[in-house]
Amino acid sequence: MITLVRRPTPSRFWSYATPILAVIATMIAGGILFAMLGKHPVEAIRVIFWDPLFGGNAAYFRGQLLVKAGPLILIACGLAVGFRAGIWNIGAEGQYIMGALFSAWLALKMYPAESHWLFPVMILLGALGGFLWAMIPAVLKVMFGTSEILVSLMLVYVAENLLAYMAFGPLKNPEGFGFPGSRNLQDYPSAFNHELIAGTGMHWGVVAALIAVIFTYGLMHRHITGFRIRVAGEAPRAARFAGVMPARLVILGLGMGGAFAGLAGMFEVSGPSGQITDSFNVGYGFTAIIVAFLGRLHPIGILLAGLLMALTYIGGDMAQLMLGLPSAAIQVFQGMLLFFLLAFDVLTNFRIRFGRVAA
Repeated sequence: MITLVRRPTPSRFWSYATPILAVIATMIAGGILFAMLGKHPVEAIRVIFWDPLFGGNAAYFRGQLLVKAGPLILIACGLAVGFRAGIWNIGAEGQYIMGALFSAWLALKMYPAESHWLFPVMILLGALGGFLWAMIPAVLKVMFGTSEILVSLMLVYVAENLLAYMAFGPLKNPEGFGFPGSRNLQDYPSAFNHELIAGTGMHWGVVAALIAVIFTYGLMHRHITGFRIRVAGEAPRAARFAGVMPARLVILGLGMGGAFAGLAGMFEVSGPSGQITDSFNVGYGFTAIIVAFLGRLHPIGILLAGLLMALTYIGGDMAQLMLGLPSAAIQVFQGMLLFFLLAFDVLTNFRIRFGRVAA
């Protein structure tokens, strides 16, 4: 019989070391996976982690690192607040889509407006779209006690179908010869999220991600609300005795996660992606969950984890092109990070006991 016994005082050192161990274990297991697929494991790991930063075309790929990391960091910061409070928002992908739809709808309805206020209003609408979508599981949880995990996750599929409907219908480019997809906002100066410094990948979405890191750190570590959030997540009964209102935390946790995800969608559709298509969503909302936990739900850790995960995105694409690795193998490789992180977390917080359980 194998049982898990909670450690009275988990090691603080190992709690911070486990993300590093998870990355190392992922490299080892990933190398074995790549070898089983007939690829040289060391070469595959080098292409994924080294070449985007120091390879032949590193100047281009280093800029793409910020493009990929921006939405991951922004979404993960919002999710971390809810996770800290024990509010499990698994539907950030849907909130990301709705933020893109809300902001793109305004831009395309105003086309071809030349106005300085259009882009700021798109930012507000992007945050509003994600926030409103997150309020559906929030209100249902507060009023009826439903599971925010299931509701937020199921709403992702609703959002994906709305995205397809808008791409094939109301937002379809009237000059697109019948092909699905909206006008390209990169050709629409008033709505385009342009690069602030040429060749760096730095656009307004990256700036928003950095602001989110600072804001989240201040909220969680320098404000009474952050203290209440941490207490609610670690000791729910003590939080209730201290006067913390669970309903407010649900609204805050889901609302902030939704707003940040909506912002990420807005900056993506107005910048790197450029248009509403049925394949606009690329899994940032789900990957941000890995980023949040890999970063230990701490804003600085999320910043570093977001850059690391973005590196696997770029390196994974390079490995597919240069080595012929299947995309599914890269997705498995990325998923291993969360698997090993959770496994090492279990060992940090629990001892493994062998033998019979006392009657």
